[in-house]
Amino acid sequence: MTSPQTPASARPLGVAAIGYAFMGQAHSHAWRTVANHFDVPAFEQKVLVGRHGEAVAAAAQKYGWSESATDWRAVLERDDIDIVDICAPGWLHAEIATAALAAGKHVLVEKPLANSLAESQKMVRAAQAARTAGVRSMVGFNYRRLPALALARQLIAEGRLGSIRQVRASYLQDWLVDGESPMTWRLRKETAGSGALGDIASHAVDQVQFLLGDTVTSVSGTLHTFVTERPGPGGPEAVTVDDAAWATLSLAGGAVASVDVSRVALGQKNALRLEVYGTTGSITFNLESPNELYFLDGTEPVELQGFRRILVTEPGHPYVSGWWPQGHVLGWEHSFTHQIRDFLLAVAGGTDPSPSFEEGLGVQRVLAAIEASAAAGGATTLVEPVPVAEPGGRAASPASASRPGSALVEAAETDSHSSIPSRS
Repeated sequence: MTSPQTPASARPLGVAAIGYAFMGQAHSHAWRTVANHFDVPAFEQKVLVGRHGEAVAAAAQKYGWSESATDWRAVLERDDIDIVDICAPGWLHAEIATAALAAGKHVLVEKPLANSLAESQKMVRAAQAARTAGVRSMVGFNYRRLPALALARQLIAEGRLGSIRQVRASYLQDWLVDGESPMTWRLRKETAGSGALGDIASHAVDQVQFLLGDTVTSVSGTLHTFVTERPGPGGPEAVTVDDAAWATLSLAGGAVASVDVSRVALGQKNALRLEVYGTTGSITFNLESPNELYFLDGTEPVELQGFRRILVTEPGHPYVSGWWPQGHVLGWEHSFTHQIRDFLLAVAGGTDPSPSFEEGLGVQRVLAAIEASAAAGGATTLVEPVPVAEPGGRAASPASASRPGSALVEAAETDSHSSIPSRS
């Protein structure tokens, strides 16, 4: 492994992004806007990488990159590249990320971490080795950076919900509801790894563990494919991944969570719904109304109890101080801007960002356990814990690494606070 290149104190950090489709566009927007709203280290959008020369060149010009390239390996050899942002499909994550870390580049990789446990474990080993040389890595679960969900985590960490008993997490979309929708790489196991499970259940599982600061210990799950064939270039092709998934999760702290996800739920466009029920309070959230968090304070007299709507656009809310006046709402894309902000601050500050590759592997192990449970008819399946390497290479327990107040609590939580006053 080579050491990181010339530090940011000597020149702006050079950034390369690999992938220019949906996620590449979202990440490019974040890189283009982050310095307009937050104090971050100086950086330059150096190069956008893709397979097709003309298309990636057009995207680079449109998205604000100085140049384009088609060979990511050559880009990793450049001395002016310090950060590699991987927005390529999941089957490429492990190869690119491990090579980038070995070249001394800081790495941000889109979720899910990889398509298999073996690839994810390889990436974690590479990240741990790179960490000893000061090279940082992070997996992109961008919904952690929504102000409403960052606030929800704060309220739970502060004990405003008491002991958490039950969580309901669902993520429903309908972009595959038409049985004549054409075959894509996302519907082939060899390229996608899994279907709705890896694509959107990964977000739901990450949110369950993130919000509670807890880890899943066992699961029972079911997978189903409603449309088993789709039109391909040469005729009908078999769909080899799931359209929908259901699971019950048990957590180390005693809470139980239900998860259901679908890409064929007619009428649901991008509905990530989260409900958290504790002994003294409850929270609900829907991604289709991303600026709203609903909170019930169970310590109030019962005749006054009810869910209150919190419009999470006040300067004291996480991340909001960088944006507009009160009531001027934020959108889906802002979570990526916040993600880049936090990653840049970690790189500049010499700290390990969250979610780490270990946390990404933790989600992958839950998904793998759901898949194994489904194959066994829904049998309860244990989730193997993920040892988390602390600075210097020493392993910490997953619980100590993920609990609220630990070093992995989001950067936003250090400079903002809940706007709901504590009750005496």
